[in-house]
Amino acid sequence: MSNKTIIITRPSGQAQQLSEMLQANLRTSGIAKVALPHMISLPLLTIVPKSDHALANQIATSLHTADLAIFVSPNAIECTMRLLEKSWQVLSDKPILIGVMGGSSLHALKNHGMTMADAPSKIIVPSDTAHWDSEGLWHELQKLQWNWADKKVVIFKGEGGREWLADTLIGAGAQLEAISVYTRIPLDLESPIWHDIREIDYAQSLWLLTSSEAVRHLGQVKLPIASASALCSHRNIADAARQIGFGEVLTCEAGDDALMRATHTWLLTQ
Repeated sequence: MSNKTIIITRPSGQAQQLSEMLQANLRTSGIAKVALPHMISLPLLTIVPKSDHALANQIATSLHTADLAIFVSPNAIECTMRLLEKSWQVLSDKPILIGVMGGSSLHALKNHGMTMADAPSKIIVPSDTAHWDSEGLWHELQKLQWNWADKKVVIFKGEGGREWLADTLIGAGAQLEAISVYTRIPLDLESPIWHDIREIDYAQSLWLLTSSEAVRHLGQVKLPIASASALCSHRNIADAARQIGFGEVLTCEAGDDALMRATHTWLLTQ
């Protein structure tokens, strides 16, 4: 076992999936012949789906007249589908365009029978993986050349979160409805998980950061991260990592494949 540590900060289920993918990738890459790094799951946020009947009815009513449905994350897709418990496309008498921001969301849609090739309506995703974000999706949406004043857009999201895309759509004249389908619960500062974190060699640690909100929560804990490295999947997350004091801040494109490639590079260069 290497003295290097990889800290995965995603919610538990997603962290386990990424950990398994990373370990498989490292074994096939040859790094395992030297030493596999220790991996720790630090779920800085827990995703709690909403489950009330009134919200399900609100979603059904909103989709009936929607022209475009935007899911801000895989969590938004999973929580929305769980609420509806049916094919949501049948709720409208016309195909609803779908907007997502990256590959993980495309994968979540695929799990529910919707793919780029055979979905009943078009799926819009940023073509440039370096811009799998709100700005990238807006760039693609502008190619529709819609008169936004005639269009209704429903955004499925978590409580709080970044409002840039919603504000931009409203500014363009769209009739916008934002529906929160989950909440995020920060990891208890007294959780025993923090004990394992305090025992690592920070100078040999790489923190995988994929949420600005999670990074801000991490900043509430006094840890010697000035000697640690952070790998961030977006420039806004990188800015947040610098603000809380990470000594080295690296960035990569969004998506698990990019995270794995960048982690592999870090392990080889340390």
